[in-house]
Amino acid sequence: MKQQSLTGNAWSFRLHSHASTSAQSARDGALGVGQFRKAGDTDRSQDLAPRNWLPAEVPGCVHKDLQRNQIIPDPFVGTNELRLQWIEERDWEYRLRFTPRAEVLDEDVIELVAEGVDTFATFTLNGVEIGETENMFTGYRWNIKRHLRRGSNELRVVFKSAMRYIRENEARFKPPCEFNDPVGGGILVRKQQCQFGWDWAPRFVTCGLWREIFLEGWSENRFAHVEVVQNHPSLETARLRLKPKLQRAARGLIFEATVMLNGRVVATASGTDEVEAEVASPEWWWPAGLGGQTLYDVTLAAKTPGGRTVAEWHRRLGLRTVVLEREPDRWGESFRFVVNGRPIFMKGANWIPAHSFVGGLDRARYARDLRAAVEANFNCLRVWGGGVYESEDFYDLCDELGLLVWQDFMFSCTLYPSDRKFLATVEAEAVYQVQRLHHRTCLALWCGNNELVQVNRSLQKAKYRRGYEKLFHDLLPRVVSEWGAGAGYWPSSQWRGDWKYGNDHPEGERRGDTHFWEVWHARCPVRDYEKWNFRFVSEFGMQSFSSPKVQATYCAPHETNLFGPVNENHQKNRAGNQIILDYVFRRYRFPKDQNALVHLSQLNQAYAMQVAVEHYRRLMPRCMGTIYWQLNDCWPVASWSSIEFTGNWKVLHFAARRFYARALITAQVPGEETAITGNYRRSTVDEVHVWTVYDAPVNAAAEVEWEIYHVDGRSLGRDGKRVQLRYGESRRQCTVKLRKLMAEHGRDNLVMRISLAIDGRCVSEDTVFLVPPRFIELPRGATQVAMRRVGDERHYTLTFTSEVFQHRFWFDLGDGAYEASDNFFELYPKRPKTIQITLAQPLSEAELRDQLRFGSLVDSYV
Repeated sequence: MKQQSLTGNAWSFRLHSHASTSAQSARDGALGVGQFRKAGDTDRSQDLAPRNWLPAEVPGCVHKDLQRNQIIPDPFVGTNELRLQWIEERDWEYRLRFTPRAEVLDEDVIELVAEGVDTFATFTLNGVEIGETENMFTGYRWNIKRHLRRGSNELRVVFKSAMRYIRENEARFKPPCEFNDPVGGGILVRKQQCQFGWDWAPRFVTCGLWREIFLEGWSENRFAHVEVVQNHPSLETARLRLKPKLQRAARGLIFEATVMLNGRVVATASGTDEVEAEVASPEWWWPAGLGGQTLYDVTLAAKTPGGRTVAEWHRRLGLRTVVLEREPDRWGESFRFVVNGRPIFMKGANWIPAHSFVGGLDRARYARDLRAAVEANFNCLRVWGGGVYESEDFYDLCDELGLLVWQDFMFSCTLYPSDRKFLATVEAEAVYQVQRLHHRTCLALWCGNNELVQVNRSLQKAKYRRGYEKLFHDLLPRVVSEWGAGAGYWPSSQWRGDWKYGNDHPEGERRGDTHFWEVWHARCPVRDYEKWNFRFVSEFGMQSFSSPKVQATYCAPHETNLFGPVNENHQKNRAGNQIILDYVFRRYRFPKDQNALVHLSQLNQAYAMQVAVEHYRRLMPRCMGTIYWQLNDCWPVASWSSIEFTGNWKVLHFAARRFYARALITAQVPGEETAITGNYRRSTVDEVHVWTVYDAPVNAAAEVEWEIYHVDGRSLGRDGKRVQLRYGESRRQCTVKLRKLMAEHGRDNLVMRISLAIDGRCVSEDTVFLVPPRFIELPRGATQVAMRRVGDERHYTLTFTSEVFQHRFWFDLGDGAYEASDNFFELYPKRPKTIQITLAQPLSEAELRDQLRFGSLVDSYV
C-alpha cells in the first residue's frame, strides 16, 4: 500500500507509524499548495469574504486562513469575536492541486482518505463529484482511481454553511431547552459543540479540512480493522488476541503477529483466523506515579502461503487491564477504576479542545499541557463531550505519559435528536471512533454524554426519555460492546447507574459519579465541598481571571479593565466576574490594584480546589476519584482552567502538584466562623485533625510534624510522630487541640504548619489558618535570595529565606519564559526554600537577579 498526502503548504507522502495498514509505504517531496475562496456568486455589500483564490493551509479551517491572508484580524484580540460572526453564514470552497506519484497510480485501488472534514462538504475531483460529508467526527474514504489522471489533478471541496443547514432542518427536533448555544440549533449538527459558544469558549462556527487528507493506493488487500483484546491470566503472562478484518474477503491467508520491545522480538504467533500472542514476564503499563509506561510494538502481517506480505498493520500497546468496578460495599456501590488488579484513585482534570480552531494542532501543542498534567501528579484526564475526539498525537502522549483517559462521546448538556437519520449518522461516528481508539492503552472508559441527565428535567417525560435511551442506552453501548474489545461504558456524567436513583447529592454519596457545582454556580461557601461524601467527583471548579501576561495578548493597555468590554467579552460565564469577586472578598482583603485582584482570584481558585480535592482524598476508599474542571483553555479567557491558553501555569496548577502528590499531609478543621447580627464574628473552631493520604506503589515509613506559630514569627509549640504510609490508605494521624492557645494569643494570630517527611526529606507541607486570611495581620519582612547556577546559564537554583511567615510566596522573571519546580508556596520563618528553575534563554546571574520579582499575599493588599 502506498500513501500520498495532499495536506499542508508542502504536500508529501504520508506514513503514520501508529496506523500503517499496508505492507509498503513511501514518502516524497513537495507537490503544491491549497487555496480557498468564498463559494457562490452572492454579492453582499461590505462582505469581506474573498472571491479570488488565496493560499490555504490544510489541515486547518477557514477562520485561520482568513486571518493568515489578513482578511480578518486576530479573532482572539479585543472584541473581534463579535465582528466575525458573518463567517459562519457563508459557504466556502477549497481546492488542492496535486500530481500523483507513479507508484500510487499503479495500484489497483486508489482511495481519497479524509480523516476529518468540518462538516457539510461536497468533494469534486477533476469536475466529477465523488462524495459528500456531514459529520465532523467521522473519517471518509472514496475510491477515485477512475477519476484520477496522470499529471495534474484538482480536488475541490465546497463547504455549506452549518447555520444554513440548521435553519433548513430546525423542524426536525426542537429541544425544550438549549444551554450554551446563544443562537440555537447546534445540536442538529454532528460538529464540535463548543464552536457554537460555551461558558468558556467563543462562538466561531468554522469549516475546513481539519485533519489530514491523502491518497491511499493498494492492490491485493488492506486491513480495514484489527480488534485488539488483552487477556492476561496472571502477572507473569500477558496474552494479546488480534482479530483482523480485511477490506476484501480472502481465503488461504496466514496472519503472523510479532511483538517487540526495544527492538527485540519477545513473542510471535500465527493463525488463519485470529492470532493470540503470549508475552512471558511482561513489563506492565501503569498510570503515572504507579510504575512504568512500557509500550510494545505489535505488528500483524497478512501473508500468502508462499510468504508474500499483502497487508500489514502496526500499533504500540501497553500491557494492562483496566475496569470500572461497581460492586456493593458498606456505603452503597463502589465507583472505582482498577488497573492490573489494583484500585486507583483517579487524580486529574477535564480536557477541552486545546484551541478554538483545532485543525492542524501538532504534537508539541498537546505535549505542553499533557506533560504539565503529569508534572502536577495527574494520572488521568476526562476528554469532555462538547469538544472533539482528540488526535492520534494526544492519545500517543497519554499512552507514553501514563494518563488514563475517560472518553466522552461528543454530546453535551442539551438533548439531541433521535430520528432514524440522526441515529444512523451517530452510529457511523461511534463505530469509526471506537475502532480508532479501542486499542489505546490509556483508554479507561467510554461515556455517552456530559450532563444530559443532570440538567434536563424534561427527561422525566416519556417522549424525551425514549429518544434519549435510543441513543445513550441502546446505540452507543451496543457499539462499544461490538467494537470496544471489552471497554467499559457509562451512559452519562453525572449518573447514578439507574433512573430510579435520581440526581440528588445524597445518592451521589452512595453510587455513581457526581458533578458538584453548588460552589461556584450557586455561590455556596467553599467549605460546602466538605459536606458531601461522594463516591467519584468528575466535575467541580472555581474560576479565576486571566493573568496580566495573558491579558496582554488580547487587550491593549487602555482596555484592561476587568469590567470593560474587552475583558467582559473574554468572560463567557454569565455573571462570572461578579462571582469571582464574591469569593475573593470572602477570603481576602481589598487589593491594591487590578493586577493584585487577578492574583487574589487565582489564589482563591487554588484554595477552593485544594479544599475539595483534599477532602475527597481523605475519603478514600469511599471516594476514588477527582477530575476537576478544567485543565486547559481554548483561547485566552477568564475560566476554571489551571493552565492558561499560553501555557502559563496558574496558581492552581502549582497547588495541584501539591494536593495530588503521592504522599500528602492534609488538615481537616471542624467548625466554622460566621458573622452574626452587628457583623460580629463567631467561631466554633478549636482543633485541627491532621491526616495523611498515600497512593505511591511502595509503602514507606514517615514522620508527621506540626508547629504552631504566632504571626510575629514566634514558635508556640511543636510535636510530631512516626507513621507508616500504605498504598491506598487515608488515615487521621492526630488531633491538635488549640483552645488554650487561641484563648491566650487570639485565633487571628495563630498559624499552623503541618509537614510530612520520608527519609528526612519533606514531601508535603501546608499552612492551616483558623480564620479567613483577611483577618490575619500578616507581617511584611525582608527576603534573602541566594542564587546558584547549575551547569549552564539556563539552569539555576533560587533559595529564599525569610525572618517572618509569608503566605503563598511567589516569584516571577518579568517577561522571561521559564519553568519552576514550585511557586506560590509557603515560606516559613528561618526555613529556607530552594527552587529549581530552567530558563528558555540563558541569563547571567546579574541579569537573572535584575529580572527577579517576588512577594507574598500581604503584598497584594492596599
